[in-house]
Amino acid sequence: MVGILSLSDALNLARANAVDLVEIAATANPPVCRLVDFGKFRYEQAKKEKESKKHHHANKVKEIQLSPKIDPHDLGVKLSHAIDFLCEEMKVKIVLKFRGREMAHTEFGFQLIEKFLKEIAPYGHPDSNPKLLGKAINVMISPLPRNKRAKNPNEENSTARQRPDDSDHEENGAPRPEPSRTKRTEDQPPAP
Repeated sequence: MVGILSLSDALNLARANAVDLVEIAATANPPVCRLVDFGKFRYEQAKKEKESKKHHHANKVKEIQLSPKIDPHDLGVKLSHAIDFLCEEMKVKIVLKFRGREMAHTEFGFQLIEKFLKEIAPYGHPDSNPKLLGKAINVMISPLPRNKRAKNPNEENSTARQRPDDSDHEENGAPRPEPSRTKRTEDQPPAP
């Protein structure tokens, strides 16, 4: 920190040190400037901006569409997709669409949405109550903070499905299975 200098003195000081004079706060009285390498300064600002963007994933919105007559298995699949999205810091928009005479019994749709929200509660919370807009019920779900959110159960299943490595055979005391190799002798015809 040099103190208050005139513009010409500050420029001479910058030239002497082979750096640039960069204005940091133009609205301050007097204006605040720094002696820095401008290329390095821009690189550091871009790096800070990229780092701050890294923590703002909740602006992505994924939509999941349901119907009042959805099969329980299909509902489970949609639920697991919603959990995946919430664990990846994305918002999820649930849309339950009614067709034709289904509009006469919207209560079934609201029951299904409530069931869905109850299942997804450990991973996210609804921004507002479900609303009937036109022929659809809409609700937006935001992810819970990482420290309050349950672990993603779908990640645990994917690691359990991986093929066991060779060390498992040695630990169990069972010999490693040998690949089958058949040798062809001269009196055997070639395999078709």
